[in-house]
Amino acid sequence: MARSLYEWLWQQEFWLPPGITWEDMQESDDVKYPKPRHLLLSIPFAFVLIFIRCAFERAIALPLSSKLGVRDKQRPKAQPNPVLEAFYSTRCKKPGESDLISLAKQCDLPVRKVERWFRHRRSSDRPSLSKKFCEACWRFTFYIIAFFTGLAVLYDKPWLWDHRECWTGYPQQPLLPSLFWYYLLELSFYCSLVFTLPFDVKRKDFKEQIIHHAATIFLISFSYCANYIRIGTLVLIIHDASDCFLEPTKIFNYMKWKKTCDSLFVVFSAVFLISRLIIYPYTVLYNTYYYSMEIFQPFFGYYFVNVLLITLQLLHVFWSCLIIRMLHKFILQGTTDKDMRSDTEESDKDEEGEKIWEKEKNGVTNFTNVTGNDYIQRNGSEPLNNRTRLTNGHVKER
Repeated sequence: MARSLYEWLWQQEFWLPPGITWEDMQESDDVKYPKPRHLLLSIPFAFVLIFIRCAFERAIALPLSSKLGVRDKQRPKAQPNPVLEAFYSTRCKKPGESDLISLAKQCDLPVRKVERWFRHRRSSDRPSLSKKFCEACWRFTFYIIAFFTGLAVLYDKPWLWDHRECWTGYPQQPLLPSLFWYYLLELSFYCSLVFTLPFDVKRKDFKEQIIHHAATIFLISFSYCANYIRIGTLVLIIHDASDCFLEPTKIFNYMKWKKTCDSLFVVFSAVFLISRLIIYPYTVLYNTYYYSMEIFQPFFGYYFVNVLLITLQLLHVFWSCLIIRMLHKFILQGTTDKDMRSDTEESDKDEEGEKIWEKEKNGVTNFTNVTGNDYIQRNGSEPLNNRTRLTNGHVKER
């Protein structure tokens, strides 16, 4: 069974252009070709990167955040409650109205206090500002290293300047050691992102991030197995170029350096939109779709790699829409305000709602504590200075 599956998977019609067989891809002492088993090295290397990341964040990024004035917010802590804690841990972190009523009866507490307990409990699980800072520092460090590594590897390669060279001699293009290590570095990094995804800061585009990482890993892996390495290196360096500006934008945002953050955001937006909506379609999509057919006829690998590349382009369009909306807001208001990819999370809204409720409670329900020229703004009622308090707590019109 396993042998039949193996033979079906590695049919030459899937991986090689018409007229090329696996016998034509035999290696010699001087010529080496990509082998699928090489990709297994990315798993241990991914764990090495995770270890390096943990050491980097603890030894460099975290102390740096303190020196640069990144301060975590003081958040209210939920009071110990075994019943609510058990429900939170095993069933649901944001219970519905019926669950809140049931829990309130079990704990002999008002429903509002139970709801507030869950707000505070979710707030305690939120990633701190220093965690976001450390994560951005790590990604910035990697993208800078990866981008300049890509430039060092590709600057003397003919396909960087003449894109038709991506297909010269395909698929019999020898694997250069520098290209192998560059590919392994990138693949290991994206594998490490998948492994740490449950622990990283979750954003509004969490699902899109999963699709992006999966498409990137599949694209890197398939392009390596099918020897699309030349076009793959172009994809990698194009993506790293804009990411080098995204992460420092976040870093300065966490530091509250608004002018620097806004300036970097404009630079990032320009690089992203140009690289993902202009350079990528022409250098990669047009190249893969049209130039490749000058060398060989379409086959399964041709269609499959184009589907993956188009999937990435759809994600580029999605993120470009978010960036354009932020640019529009920046032009109108003069500031980027908040990251639309969601450094603002669900519990931020919880805290804002809690503050509003507390203000309403203090200003409306307990109006006897209001002094001076404060007003009661409930149901259009009049200011307190037009009323007279009675000893029994009622209010009489003057």
